[in-house]
Amino acid sequence: MFSMARRLVRISSLATVAFGASGFFLYNTRVDLNDLSLVRFGRAAATTAVISYDYLTAFKEVEHGTEEYWALKSKVHRRSAERLRDLCCANRGTFIKVGQHLGALDYLLPEEYTSTLKVLHSRAPQSSMEEIQQVIREDLGKEVSELFASFEERPQGAASLAQVHRAVLHDGRTVAVKVQHPKVQRQSSRDIMVMEVLVRAVHWLFPDFSFVWLVEEAKKNMPLELDFLNEGRNAERVAAMLGHFPFLKIPKIHWDLSTKRILTMEFAEGGQVNDRDYMEKHSINVNKISENLGKLYSEMIFVHGFVHCDPHPGNVLVHKCPQTKQTEIVLLDHGLYQVLEPDFRLNYCRLWQSLINGDMSGVERYSRRLGAGDLFPLFACVLTARSWTSVNAGISSVPVTASEDVEIRTNASLYLPQISDLLNRVPRQMLLLLKTNDLLRGIETTLQTRASSSSFINVSRCCVRAVARHKRSKARSRRRRLQITLDESLSLCRLSVYELLLWVKSSTLGLWLTALLRLLQ
Repeated sequence: MFSMARRLVRISSLATVAFGASGFFLYNTRVDLNDLSLVRFGRAAATTAVISYDYLTAFKEVEHGTEEYWALKSKVHRRSAERLRDLCCANRGTFIKVGQHLGALDYLLPEEYTSTLKVLHSRAPQSSMEEIQQVIREDLGKEVSELFASFEERPQGAASLAQVHRAVLHDGRTVAVKVQHPKVQRQSSRDIMVMEVLVRAVHWLFPDFSFVWLVEEAKKNMPLELDFLNEGRNAERVAAMLGHFPFLKIPKIHWDLSTKRILTMEFAEGGQVNDRDYMEKHSINVNKISENLGKLYSEMIFVHGFVHCDPHPGNVLVHKCPQTKQTEIVLLDHGLYQVLEPDFRLNYCRLWQSLINGDMSGVERYSRRLGAGDLFPLFACVLTARSWTSVNAGISSVPVTASEDVEIRTNASLYLPQISDLLNRVPRQMLLLLKTNDLLRGIETTLQTRASSSSFINVSRCCVRAVARHKRSKARSRRRRLQITLDESLSLCRLSVYELLLWVKSSTLGLWLTALLRLLQ
């Protein structure tokens, strides 16, 4: 007994000395506790435990399906989303990036989550000027003053992984310098591991809810987003690929001042694409911007299969060139692109053609080919953010209404287990497309150009071209290739005639002719 007590005293003394020495070391080295993996994991685990306990216990005294039940469920969603938001803000870096991803999934997650997590775009951390100078010194081997004639200390914008500073080169050219937050690279892999452990624990507690797809996407995409040389290569590739669009501007990269953690590019002016006040002030046509943005993304998705997957408003600027008076769309942040496999892209093209035309057998066939299985009706609604009634009628022929939008958002909460199942079924490349769709839809909603006829015409054109290109690649004879080209030209011609009729119908001339015909009758 005495020897056991003596052993306990010895162990306690050693533990006290070790704890004191650790505290003294941390104090003297001024370690930020937020950098310690144990602290970050503990914070994430505690938040997950509190949220899980809330969902497990909150509904015990309430009858399922009653008004009281749905009101309580909304409250639980809201407070859980707020806890998740606070966790992301505290752990920063990868956590904010994943939180922003969730906040963009307007038609996949309950509104309480998306509206709460959207604020993460404005709550990104900001590195100090000393930290920025240290990264530049380490990566470029020189002081800021040696590389730039001037360098603004206040960043133009801060994001989850980096921040952008305006600078002037010694030859007078103005550039944007994107510098990675110094600790993100080191923390990201451990943060994703923490998320994976906690997501699997939540899935064990709530088998209906599996967000493993989210962690898998983060695991695959984060190393790419943290490599700024990869971002520069993507920017140059998309600039060459879409160079035939005169309204598109991709800032040029300064490779001599770029590394994996620093990207220096041409500085681009402009207002965010969802800023209607900016557009009105600069006489920018909102409908034209929406139409051109649709053209860009239809071309990327359906024709080339190389898709910019982060079109949130901060990454898409609009600008009227003072010299030419032409309006430009400036596309920024090229770190995250999805490369679509040819078979996937072709099935996706044919699915959209079926959705636009109300071809329900085609909707089922191509949804199943894309992995939706028996959940193809839900998949069609998730993809289009339209009700099943609108999908049956053909989404191009039924305008979006406020009540339909409310119905879709309500269903996102009601069918969360089925949506979770669907997202784990479909190919991984579909997940970023769904995020991209939701971000573009959010821009259209703000600009009040949602589901315009021009957007469906652009999608249809690109689908026709993509399918014809695929058929030509499989054709064995010149005659067959010629026939495919003629069919393609005829289809595109029909779309142009239809577009012209729509323009005439909506123009002053069209309104005048309609009034005249009524008068004659």
